[in-house]
Amino acid sequence: MSQQEMSVELFGRQANFEYSETWLGYSILGLRILMAWIFIQGGIEKILDPEWSSTGFLENNVEEANPFYALFQFFIQHPEIVDPLVMYGQLLIGTALLLGIAFRFAAAMGGLQMIFFWLASFQAGFAAGLPVDHGFIVTETLVYAVLLFGLGAWGAGRLFGADAYIERNELVEDNAWLKYLLG
Repeated sequence: MSQQEMSVELFGRQANFEYSETWLGYSILGLRILMAWIFIQGGIEKILDPEWSSTGFLENNVEEANPFYALFQFFIQHPEIVDPLVMYGQLLIGTALLLGIAFRFAAAMGGLQMIFFWLASFQAGFAAGLPVDHGFIVTETLVYAVLLFGLGAWGAGRLFGADAYIERNELVEDNAWLKYLLG
């Protein structure tokens, strides 16, 4: 297995470390598949449940003291928009992550959805009631958002994904900005 050394500057400090390209590849692919499964399963469960609606979650889980309460009240008033965005959005995000199609865009949309779920879990003001279900501030939705950011930064859609082929398309080569959506 090939060992590589990475040198990066983080927070104004130089950091160097060695890593295995092979194990990095396996871990990226494994994390991509797991995140895809989470989104696909979430989307399918919601689509197949005729009783599911975002309204029920929002009415029962977003407290009035939540600093984003007004935003979620707006969402409650528009389930005809929010419900399909959540249900079909999760299915499409998961499928794109799994197949590596427009991976960075899918990861960004998935991360955005996770941030909204995280914000909904605030129990009161910032100092008094950050999410505490599984630890102070950190919930699984925040972990998913950060993981999606990392996978997008690595360009995980190129690893056994369609983006590796799509990026060789003349349209993409002529419009380099499209690579920000792929990878």
